[in-house]
Amino acid sequence: MELRVLEYFMAVTREQSILGAAESLHLTQPTLSRQLKDMEDEPGKQLFIRSNRKITLTDEGMILRKRAQEILELVRMTKDEISLSEEAVAGDIHIGAGETEGIRFLAKAAKALQTDYPKVHFHIMSGDKVTVTEQLDRGLLDFGLLFGDIDKSKYNSMKIPSRDKFGVLMRYDDPLAEKDILTLDDIIDKPLIVSRQSAHDNELANIFKCEPERLNIAATYSLIFNGSIMAEEGIGYVIGFDGIINTTGNSLLRFIPLKDQSEVKLQIVWKKYQIFTKAAEKFPEYLRKVCQSEV
Repeated sequence: MELRVLEYFMAVTREQSILGAAESLHLTQPTLSRQLKDMEDEPGKQLFIRSNRKITLTDEGMILRKRAQEILELVRMTKDEISLSEEAVAGDIHIGAGETEGIRFLAKAAKALQTDYPKVHFHIMSGDKVTVTEQLDRGLLDFGLLFGDIDKSKYNSMKIPSRDKFGVLMRYDDPLAEKDILTLDDIIDKPLIVSRQSAHDNELANIFKCEPERLNIAATYSLIFNGSIMAEEGIGYVIGFDGIINTTGNSLLRFIPLKDQSEVKLQIVWKKYQIFTKAAEKFPEYLRKVCQSEV
């Protein structure tokens, strides 16, 4: 399957019509229709559901759309890296990160790097550990900011001296909001809203020093902002880090820390034997200086 045809496919999914896609690609409609038919004939699968109003994707078409996005993005990144390989330090750095105050270390390093090399640009993708590691493995990210343990056979890493600790977000008019610190007994029977990562890893057991089965998990989130909305609506109590959701002023929420917990390990990781652009190669050096100055 040619890259050119993948670009045609993506144009059709974007415009949701062959006519609109043909116009955006500066092709005739019969030419584009023939290319799409050949594309479906190659794997022997229907990719589109055609109607008078618009074109939608079949299940197989949605799978191809996801892969085509990744392939075309990798091609674009590769072209950029090759074109910059003989030039000064410049280009894009792609970082995946969860929600944490630790992102400030990356921001400070980015600022210092851009001061020395103004043509370096940063792109941060928000996501949990599962999403970030998948993107790292596919080459769509240069670095990932991750909590917990990592596979040291696959990744290099650098510890980030963050002081993130877990606590509970709840409505300010909740009876528990009068407390200054919470224990497991306070919330063991309460409906909890937890991150998707902690629901699948061993984080809940580490946080509460108990089996996850004892906890009442009412909902999960990937971004804590969404969890905070659920808390405001009374669905439950959000387990997350302090400093991410603003609980000052007219906020409906209050954050209360959990008792007797250790700080969570946060680290920046990248694939072993990764071939970086000159810009990405510089980033760990600047980040290390920032981390050392904060210790």
